[in-house]
Amino acid sequence: MAEPTTLRVEQKNAVLTLTLDRPKANAFDLALVDALLDALRRAEADNSVRCLVLTGAGTVFSAGQDVSALQRTDGPISFRTHLERTYNRLILKMRSLEKPIVGAINGAAAGAGLGVALATDVRIAASRARFVFGFTGIGLTADSGTSLMLPLLMGLARATEMAFTNSPVPAEQALAWGLVNRVVPDEELAAAAAEFAASLASGPTRALSFTKRAFHHAMLSALPGALEYEAHLQEIAGQTDDHREGVAAFLEKRTAVYRGM
Repeated sequence: MAEPTTLRVEQKNAVLTLTLDRPKANAFDLALVDALLDALRRAEADNSVRCLVLTGAGTVFSAGQDVSALQRTDGPISFRTHLERTYNRLILKMRSLEKPIVGAINGAAAGAGLGVALATDVRIAASRARFVFGFTGIGLTADSGTSLMLPLLMGLARATEMAFTNSPVPAEQALAWGLVNRVVPDEELAAAAAEFAASLASGPTRALSFTKRAFHHAMLSALPGALEYEAHLQEIAGQTDDHREGVAAFLEKRTAVYRGM
């Protein structure tokens, strides 16, 4: 039996909307990452697509990596290999795509879901949206570009507190701290994102693409190195007792007991 489609792809005029749709919380597995990468490549080559919208189905943008999809019975996975295969490629593709990507952040964005949300060019958030570092909640460290994007957008001190405490940042706070461009009522998000994307699609898209390239060159030229270093550190963190305890506690729905090992 074929795998169910976990990415909805819909085009209206010059705007392509990509909707993460993997119940329960739009958590990523390999199939969803590959589907999103494929959609981005197709959009890149399709001259009829002039702007993209990335959002999630339901009330969650993305809970990040599906932890259960990483469980193996034949020993620990290589986090470096996993990241090089998945989120490093995805984040770089989003940032190198010379078409605007509007993030319509419809709910919680956590872990790798946070990294994907922050890789969009302009973010419009529903009032129920919240942003969660996530990684330290299971004894891991930053990946998916968050080590660069969070301090760049919200400042080092705020990013450090967000990562160390793993406390959710609500939509209005995210707006004040520069993580999102605007916040709208939940029921108005889809229309607001579509309207904004349509305005970009009707604009001078070559100029917009060069502007994105220029901003990337000036502000994000360190991104490939940051992603590589994240993978290095995540490989180490992923082999710790704290990570194993964090995952066990998450799956068992209990409070983790960390020992710094």
